[in-house]
Amino acid sequence: MDEIELNNSDPEQILKIAKAISSKTRYRILQLLTKKEYDISRLAEELNQTEANISAQVKQLENAKLVNSRYEPGNHGVRKICKTAVSKVSFIIYDPGTE
Repeated sequence: MDEIELNNSDPEQILKIAKAISSKTRYRILQLLTKKEYDISRLAEELNQTEANISAQVKQLENAKLVNSRYEPGNHGVRKICKTAVSKVSFIIYDPGTE
């Protein structure tokens, strides 16, 4: 797994990641995905939420580059399998070297 380190030169990405992990549901998804890969249906079951909601939450995590997904054949079509993309996120708010 990769690490993300962001400094004040990329405020948009800092805000995108901060927003992605500010949701309790999205944070719980990340916690589950640190242990193993899950498909959308299993995440929805674990979190007692709809697949549509979990799919939307995963999309935000993907957009923030915190989760990677792939598609595999399933019993009724394809399954979206998710895993964490990073093990650590660091925000450097003040970097004296950039002054």
